[in-house]
Parts: sequence; C-alpha cells; structure tokens
Amino acid sequence: MTTPSRLPDPYARDGGANLADILERVLDKGVVIAGDIRINLLDIELLTIKLRLIVASVDKAKEMGIDWWEDDPALSSRARRDELARENAELRARLAQLEPGRAQEEAP
Repeated sequence: MTTPSRLPDPYARDGGANLADILERVLDKGVVIAGDIRINLLDIELLTIKLRLIVASVDKAKEMGIDWWEDDPALSSRARRDELARENAELRARLAQLEPGRAQEEAP
C-alpha cells in the first residue's frame, strides 16, 4: 500500500521566504526588467519594440523620480482639475480677444 506524498507547505517554518516576504522585498527595492524585440527581414528593420518594466512601491518610485501618474488627468483628480482650470483660462482669454467689450462687461 502506498501513501500519497505530501506537498511542501508554502509557509514552512524552516526559514524559507513566503510570497508576502518576497513581495515586500521587491516593492521595497524595486525590480527593473528591460528588453528589446527587433524583427528584421534581409537586413531591413521592420519592427522594433522596446519594453521597460519597473515594479516598485509608490514611495520607491518617487525616490527614483518617477511620478508620471500625478500629472496624468486619467489617473489623478488633481491633475484633472488643473487641466480643466487651464482649459477654462485659455477659453476665457480667447473669448476676451474675440469680444473685447463683452469680456469687460462680465468682469466683476
């Protein structure tokens, strides 16, 4: 009679790292994965794809100077408000140029 083999416990007490520990280390230190894909036909470059992937915590990314999500209106409500305010100011300036007398009447 054979006994089924037991799979190793993923959270073993023998000092092995579990997934949470590994994820914490990766987010704390950051990981960069970079690669290029090139497709050539008879020494003629048809396609080049450059892949860059950074996995890090928000705090670590800011330390590295990466904060593009703060200025993207699709990702930040502050950036969306700033963009709307800028667009509003531009439209008011254009209106003042097109109708100078009317813009002075509306000014408080």
